Amino acid sequence: PKVIGYTDVLQGKVKVGQKVAVVGAGGIGFDVSEFLSDPKGDLTSEGPQAGIAKEEKIKEFAEEWNIDMSQGERGGLLAQKGTDFHASDRQIFLLQRKTSKHGKGLGKTTGWIHRTSLKNRKVEMIGGVEYKRVSDEGLHLSVKGKDMLLNVDHVVVCAGQESNRDLWNTLNEDDSRKYFLIGGSETAAEVDAMRAIDQGTRLGLKIETANTGDVFNQPVSTSFKIFSAARRLLMKD
Repeated sequence: PKVIGYTDVLQGKVKVGQKVAVVGAGGIGFDVSEFLSDPKGDLTSEGPQAGIAKEEKIKEFAEEWNIDMSQGERGGLLAQKGTDFHASDRQIFLLQRKTSKHGKGLGKTTGWIHRTSLKNRKVEMIGGVEYKRVSDEGLHLSVKGKDMLLNVDHVVVCAGQESNRDLWNTLNEDDSRKYFLIGGSETAAEVDAMRAIDQGTRLGLKIETANTGDVFNQPVSTSFKIFSAARRLLMKD
């Protein structure tokens, strides 16, 4: 199988096969899995189309979530149309090294939506994965000590993001202005929108006195430090 990056998938540079392994179950992994598993979507040369939602797209969304647009049903929801109504034509495996629940780090108010969407589309979520190698046969891995082979066409990597600081390196040569990094440009590991917003807010409050390159993160509370220390001691035992 071909190993490809998620940006090539979203930009439509690769015609993705029917059997896909998605490596990394963070926010990007979930978004890519939803994109690939869209029952009525396809990858075009232009990639996903942005802009105001069209009438047919609103109708498709309502059908997927059984929303009664006529408002005639109690609760505004229609009866389920069957267990395979949302199933994707592709066979998709969403993989992560963590043994915790898939999507645990997603937004508290929207995470359940992403998990439900992929569950309805029959995306198989596998945790506790140890990646071995990729061969002509597929992706070789181990789950809880048991060797597995996923016979897939493509392996989409949604992990190991790195910050792109090309613009920063250019601007930083100008000492007459201040420049700052926040969010993914500051730390790309597990890109977190909440962290980026928090950093931006704290920077805005102190921007007049801040120096170029200063980063203002949320302070770690004493209780959290104590909890973390106790947890490390327990794990040693």
